[in-house]
Amino acid sequence: MNKLVVITGTNASGKSGLGIELAKKYKAEIVSADSRQVFEGLDLGSGKVTKEEMQGIPHYLIDVAKPNDFFSLIDFQKLAYKSIDDIHARSGKAFLVGGTGLYINSVVDGYNIKSDPVDPKLRNEVASKSIEELLDILKEKDPEALSRVDVKNKRRVERAVERVLQGNTEQPVNMPRYETLVIGVTWPREELYERIRERLDRRLAEGMIEEVVKLSENGATDEFLYGLGLEYRYILMYLRGEFESFDAFYSKLFMEIRHLAKEQMTWFRKRKDINWIDMKKDPINEASKLIDEFYGL
Repeated sequence: MNKLVVITGTNASGKSGLGIELAKKYKAEIVSADSRQVFEGLDLGSGKVTKEEMQGIPHYLIDVAKPNDFFSLIDFQKLAYKSIDDIHARSGKAFLVGGTGLYINSVVDGYNIKSDPVDPKLRNEVASKSIEELLDILKEKDPEALSRVDVKNKRRVERAVERVLQGNTEQPVNMPRYETLVIGVTWPREELYERIRERLDRRLAEGMIEEVVKLSENGATDEFLYGLGLEYRYILMYLRGEFESFDAFYSKLFMEIRHLAKEQMTWFRKRKDINWIDMKKDPINEASKLIDEFYGL
């Protein structure tokens, strides 16, 4: 199998910057594994790297969908496979870099995802239910599905419930197509929280609230923005006047981003193949040793 290097980690862990530095060293190309960076216009809120930050390294799966589009796990997997295979076809090295655990797992583990036919009546019925009602259905009919879906993304939960109600509860056998090296990056908790705060302050100063206003003016629906979670959800709520003050909004958003980082670590710890590196020491050298051994350099 062709080889794939994966660099993943929590929010604000520095994985994107590390990925770029390593890609420069190994003349690799980067495939993004971020569920929000696939959308055009979601720049500051998603932490999308700029052209300058890319430093000439080709990046794929950024800006491949438009706001309000439904972009599924199978959409990501298909595009990721295509990008990675194209890189390998040119005898290049591919790095998968991002923090969306489900996206990472779908490629590393080779999820065998089935695309079920759409039943419009069932889809409308499922869409009318609250996310709490949908999660109750999954708990009752297919508890395993809860470990395979982003429970905070209503549209993904809806699709999972659709499959269950159509009688599709069988978990397909995974079919990995790459030999993978998975490198994980994070920080001690308090330092990570400080990095999260600094990044949040920087993005707000750079115009993250104005980004959401512009998305709304350009047609992004409230449902779409709310479904993105975190920055987009809480900025939308702030703009609607649902917080008594900016400070209340800021405190809630900061708390939720920290909570996500904890959830990400819980998710990643389920993978026993992640090689965790110390970002406080010499992450480039530490990661390079792993990569050199992986490629037999």
